[in-house]
Amino acid sequence: MAQPPYDPYGGGYGSDPYNQPPNVQHHYYGSAPPQNNGMATASMILGIIGIFCGVTSILAIIFGHIAHSQIKRTGEGGAGMATAGLVMGYIITVLWILYWVVIVGIYGAAIYSFEQNNDYSTY
Repeated sequence: MAQPPYDPYGGGYGSDPYNQPPNVQHHYYGSAPPQNNGMATASMILGIIGIFCGVTSILAIIFGHIAHSQIKRTGEGGAGMATAGLVMGYIITVLWILYWVVIVGIYGAAIYSFEQNNDYSTY
């Protein structure tokens, strides 16, 4: 008797469905991702809050520098958040300083102008 022709797809109607190899699931677990530094998270959040309150942007700068040094020392994650907090902190601090310089300048000019116009001396 002759052998049946080779079927690359596992047979046809006459094959035994229970004679298949079991499905093997390979679970490749890598190492856990590094945990984010808490100071980096605080720096980014304080940088965002600094848009509304300029004092926290100074804290974002301080926490960002501390976070960078801790990340270099311990190898934790969160370097991007620390950098984002630093950038936002510096930009917002500069903008708040410029804002207050302009406000004080406007009020100073207004007071100076008011004092010059209220000279009651007659010629």
